[in-house]
Amino acid sequence: MRVEPQEAQTEEVAVTRSRGQSAEAEFDAFYRDTARRVVHLVYGFTGDLTVAQDSTQEAYARAWQQWDRVRNADDPLAWVRTVARRIAISGWRKKSTQDRAHERHGAHATTGPPNEDRVAVVAALRTLPDPVREAVTLHYIGDLSIDQIAHETNTPAGTIKARLHRGRALLALALRHEEDHHG
Repeated sequence: MRVEPQEAQTEEVAVTRSRGQSAEAEFDAFYRDTARRVVHLVYGFTGDLTVAQDSTQEAYARAWQQWDRVRNADDPLAWVRTVARRIAISGWRKKSTQDRAHERHGAHATTGPPNEDRVAVVAALRTLPDPVREAVTLHYIGDLSIDQIAHETNTPAGTIKARLHRGRALLALALRHEEDHHG
């Protein structure tokens, strides 16, 4: 049975704007009532069911993250449909670019397994607290300046300096410990 667009929209607005339901219950009902149609729409657009399902799932995940704003939109389903289509298009563009680069430049040379030093450094990085690890990797692997890291992470430059100092000390300790046990 096909629901006419006007009926569907009225039905969805009633579901998404019902009072007395928790936001979670409201979103669950919205998802249950609309997700299949979004998958079909994106599938028709892309011709790839996997892309349609992935794009739709990501769109609903984003809708949930912003549910207070999305549920008050004129048409929450239109918001989800638009996001799902844009995700599918973005994925298609990325894949097309990768395919063209592969045709132009050939396959990347495969690298062998990581050496012991790399394994030790990655293991040591994993021991750092998240903010310290973020600062260390952005600075030493990403080659960003302290000011760039401060801007990207919305953190004062002094805090970044302190995290880098702490990170170097903790890495030295972790790597020394690793060397003592394996060296």
